[in-house]
Amino acid sequence: MPVSVIELFAGAGGLALGLERAGLENTALIEVNKDAVATLRYNRPKWNVIQTDICSYSFKGLKADVVTGGFPCQAFSYAGKGNGLEDKRGALFYEFARCVREVKPKLFLAENVAGLISHGKGQTLKTILSTLQSLGYKVQYRLLDALNYDVPQKRKRVIIVGTRTGINFEYPAPQSSVLTLKDALVDVPPSEGLKYGPAKLEVMKLVPPGGYWRDLPEEIRKNYAVKSYCRRGGCTGMARRMSWDQPSLTITTSPSQKRTERCHPEETRPFTVREYARIQTFPDEWQFIGGTASKYRQIGNAVAVNFAYHLGKSIIRAFDTDTFNFSISNY
Repeated sequence: MPVSVIELFAGAGGLALGLERAGLENTALIEVNKDAVATLRYNRPKWNVIQTDICSYSFKGLKADVVTGGFPCQAFSYAGKGNGLEDKRGALFYEFARCVREVKPKLFLAENVAGLISHGKGQTLKTILSTLQSLGYKVQYRLLDALNYDVPQKRKRVIIVGTRTGINFEYPAPQSSVLTLKDALVDVPPSEGLKYGPAKLEVMKLVPPGGYWRDLPEEIRKNYAVKSYCRRGGCTGMARRMSWDQPSLTITTSPSQKRTERCHPEETRPFTVREYARIQTFPDEWQFIGGTASKYRQIGNAVAVNFAYHLGKSIIRAFDTDTFNFSISNY
């Protein structure tokens, strides 16, 4: 029997697609954003995609071996305001915990940004772990970098896993080689993308591959960086051009934001939608529904597909050694 999965906050399907490739069976995907829902339904018409506000949804009628989801990360992100569980998006963690309590899976897996570890001086993560442990699971976490799992991108993520007695989950071992942008961006299909305005274009033309705002001429650097000019280090994403022989920096919900610029290594422009998708290891046939900004947001918020695949293979291995006779009536 295939290992069945319920996924919350499914987004554009990066995690679901990777788990499907690994051999898991998606039985329900829950997402509220209409464009992301349309993306899922377009690419996988047979998937059970449920468009709903998770806060008002009951999971008691659902059954699955695994519950997964990346509860919204903006509340814990270095790029966000960092309000954590006080942010309504961060509080959606409790809806993830409620799903685990109601479905009672053998294993759950939650994904979030690296900033979760240090948020609130560690108290936020401590609260999350203790809440999940109180549901009757052995809970562990590890900071993994998608870079080590066939993803051409530096993308550190906290992976929290909970298991019932008899399930032995081991995190996937890092791969021996690292992909670069040169590996990823070969024969990319044409697609829409953002363009720089005239002033920004002239600035970005001066940035060398692998460079950023500190590589600009002195006067331009002062005008562009403003307050960041006098700071030591930091702000390395400003006016940042990628390099062919390196993986991309973490992509965000837009390739052209002042503090997280992602300029093409050779052409002076932001990455296109399809280039963004390649960096997140979505296949070229996976179509994104919505306007250009929505497509970038869906891709930037997704779990990288190849990373999800390696996590999925670890889940499969955990179930292959399963000696636990699971019964909902035991709880």
